[in-house]
Amino acid sequence: MSFMRGNLLSKTRKLVKGMARAEPLWLKAMEEAPPATFPRAEGKIQTITLPEDAYVKKFYNKYPDSKYHDPIKISSFDHPPSRIYALRVLELKEQGISEEQAMALADMQYLAEKKEKKKAYARLKQIARLKGKKPPPNPYPSAIKEIQAEEKKYVRERFHNPKIREILEQQKAEANQRFGNSSW
Repeated sequence: MSFMRGNLLSKTRKLVKGMARAEPLWLKAMEEAPPATFPRAEGKIQTITLPEDAYVKKFYNKYPDSKYHDPIKISSFDHPPSRIYALRVLELKEQGISEEQAMALADMQYLAEKKEKKKAYARLKQIARLKGKKPPPNPYPSAIKEIQAEEKKYVRERFHNPKIREILEQQKAEANQRFGNSSW
């Protein structure tokens, strides 16, 4: 029924009128009290833009590696670094600082915070080594390393999964039959 225009009521009427379908029991009741119709948006739906979006784009242009930080972590209450940067620029502009100076100041604060997090983790590792314990996992890991850690199990599985090894052996046998007794 997706090729026909209209709602369920009009589609069903067309099918009944064309004798493609028997009249359902609910059709008369639905014709007497048709369902509510909701107005549709006319034309193109406008995108929602926030005042800080321009600065978020500039941040990602300046620090492309930070794109890997998930901008929408539903379980987190913390803003991503790009949003914090943009909000800081807007806050500084409201205080009367020029845009260039505000961006430079927010940039310095972002880099200082990033450096501070690295130092804090280095200190945690040092304390763990002094106590003779295993260092804790990095609380501020690189986004790329997080992705690699997630993919690591699949890479390892590729070499140890018996089904994949079986497929590999079949491919080797087919190659030997095609090209003679050459080894891979």
